Amino acid sequence: MPYVNVKITREGATAAQKAEIIAGVTDLLVRVLDKDPATTFVLIDEVALEDWGVGGLPTEEYRRRTKG
Repeated sequence: MPYVNVKITREGATAAQKAEIIAGVTDLLVRVLDKDPATTFVLIDEVALEDWGVGGLPTEEYRRRTKG
């Protein structure tokens, strides 16, 4: 019974995009690990951008520094 938690920044992912993520992650587990899709759980958490950091920086600052 796999459980996968996907965390993304809250930047307007649509319901259709989230459905595609859920389907894709489920398909990956079916193909690679032969898991039953009926008992495969995928949870998407949206995190406020200001609550996410990368490279020791808040995400917005990281993006500004690495853009271009």
